[in-house]
Parts: sequence; C-alpha cells; structure tokens
Amino acid sequence: MTSASDDSRRAYDELAPPRDMYADARLARHNLRLERAARAAVEPAPSIHFDDYPHDIAKREIRVTDAAQRLANALHLHLD
Repeated sequence: MTSASDDSRRAYDELAPPRDMYADARLARHNLRLERAARAAVEPAPSIHFDDYPHDIAKREIRVTDAAQRLANALHLHLD
C-alpha cells in the first residue's frame, strides 16, 4: 500500500528555476501581444453616430460560377 507522503507519486512537478519561469512568461507575453491589447483597451470606442458615417458602404457582389451552379444543382441547393 502506498502512503500519502510517498515522494514517487506527486500531484505536481517541482517548480522550474525562476529564470526559466521568467523566460516562459516573457515568451508568453510576446506571443499574446499583450502590449497591443493594452493599447486597444484604452482607445476610445468607435462612434455610433450616423453623421460620422455619411455614406453607405457598397456590398460586395457575389458571383456564382458555372461550376458552383452545377454543384449546387447536383446537391439540390438551387442557387439563383
């Protein structure tokens, strides 16, 4: 029977040396781009006033190619 204080079965590994943990934290900060997120968090919100957007933004035209039309018809999707 194994006792609760058995050193061979620990719930967690030993902590890494502080310099390794610091290097990991710096790498995580770099990968997460926290500086950019922090700057974006303090920028003012975009305007919700209509006057700030005086024109409509044109919608993109969606083209259905002949090949897509044939596939849709074969799947009974009937793209028009």
